[in-house]
Amino acid sequence: MKRIFLITGLLIGGLFTTNAQDISDDAIGVRFGSNDGFGGEISYQHKLSETNRLELDLGWRNNSSTDAYKLAGIYQWVWTLGDQFNWYAGFGGGVGNWKNKNVDSSQTLLFAAGNVGIEFDLDIPLLISLDYRPEIGFNDIYDGLNSDIALGLRYQF
Repeated sequence: MKRIFLITGLLIGGLFTTNAQDISDDAIGVRFGSNDGFGGEISYQHKLSETNRLELDLGWRNNSSTDAYKLAGIYQWVWTLGDQFNWYAGFGGGVGNWKNKNVDSSQTLLFAAGNVGIEFDLDIPLLISLDYRPEIGFNDIYDGLNSDIALGLRYQF
């Protein structure tokens, strides 16, 4: 019985070691989503520990009536699904600014965010992800629940 516990412990420890190798130190790229007009984001991920990382995303919108940007920060936990697949979940928030060009008014926006997704780590230093990010805004322009489904492409280094 003691041998079974020992072997099980070694196998679980090996899984956590394998998981540690799946998170790159840094990754930068783009995140294509559609959250309330904030379609594209520049995305950066930084490894904090063997199973955690921080993701920073800068999104913007510019058209004939609106200039807007938002910066989101998400703390994520990462788990191994298979050889090159991971899934992750996290929480965070952000800040931004929304300017209406037609009436020359500007407003700061604040939001809280969650995040859950799946990623595929290619043999080349490219990470492809698909995630869902619900955001709750706290002002007149960006209020209530805003959902975002996005495809991410990031270069790992």
